[in-house]
Amino acid sequence: MYIFSVIIPVIIIILEEKGYIFTEIIYTIASKFLMIIGDKKAAKAMLLKLVEKYPNSYIGHVMLAKLYEKEGGMRRAIDEYVLAVDCNTKDYNSYYKIANLLNELGKKDEAIEMLQNLISKKPEYYDASILLGDLLCEKERFKEAVSVYTDALRYKPADYDLYYNLGIAYTRLNDFSSAKECYEKAAEINHRLHNAKYNLGQIALIEKDLEDAEKYFEECLLDEELEAKAYYQLAKIAMLKDEKDKAILFANKAIELDETYLKIITKEELFEPIRKYITVSAKMNEEHEHKKEHKKVGKREEDVQKYLEDTYILIKDLNENEIKNRINAKLDTIFKEEEVKRIRKEAERNAELESEESLEIQKEKDY
Repeated sequence: MYIFSVIIPVIIIILEEKGYIFTEIIYTIASKFLMIIGDKKAAKAMLLKLVEKYPNSYIGHVMLAKLYEKEGGMRRAIDEYVLAVDCNTKDYNSYYKIANLLNELGKKDEAIEMLQNLISKKPEYYDASILLGDLLCEKERFKEAVSVYTDALRYKPADYDLYYNLGIAYTRLNDFSSAKECYEKAAEINHRLHNAKYNLGQIALIEKDLEDAEKYFEECLLDEELEAKAYYQLAKIAMLKDEKDKAILFANKAIELDETYLKIITKEELFEPIRKYITVSAKMNEEHEHKKEHKKVGKREEDVQKYLEDTYILIKDLNENEIKNRINAKLDTIFKEEEVKRIRKEAERNAELESEESLEIQKEKDY
């Protein structure tokens, strides 16, 4: 009786003087217990009563937001996180949650605005920098993405993802020199992640450094997700180096690992001399098909790899066109020179004929 009538009320008074609402504590503890035993409906009802009674209950809004999020009610979750931020302006995690949910709902611009606001308040928030940079890249605002990743490196200077993402942004800006530096740094930080090395191999191909390209793609053979792509690139390099036996081996291996390369290799002009030696069947058994389903590279990686591949093809075609243009220009020069010579000879011949004719006329006159 003494405990219930004196000590507990005193504890409640002390807690409330320090800003804690005893009823709120009871409600949140009870809600957590209900969620643990799996009665989410009762837990939600209790939290709704709590925020109705105490609209400024920060804990109540956060717990309710998490509950809505688990149920898939993204919009309701956002509303509760917004109310939580109103109650506690330094709740940076709720800021990030709102941005992340907006992104999942496809509201990219609103998510970017929220993240920019968050980073202005807390620049060292790593996850916010990563998500903001990724969203800016999605919107093709690559210069802004470079700025975000570079700022984030001040707080986390040895991070693989920041350097790798920075490399992607520079790649899309066609600043291959800076991209190369970032990919090299990323590969140095974590040599077990091979996407940076694959991109370095593609840049080396663009720069016509076949030895470096070959080295990077050989390292990518250790990565199951990149193995088929690496074999395809090695086959391409072997053809450029006129090593047809190697090219045949690598091309067949690429097709064996990923049937899509059969269509690519049989259509690509570079492989025309070895096309008849492509012996791997495109039909795969169920086990291989199942294995292939789990070998998916992320969309961002696919996009940047395709961009580098398209850039290589564009530069190669430009170079081939440049060579053709130079040959045509040379031929034009030769034809012009020959034409000039022909006209000159014809003029000289006409002059000689006129001279001979005038001599004949003179002779006739003299006679």
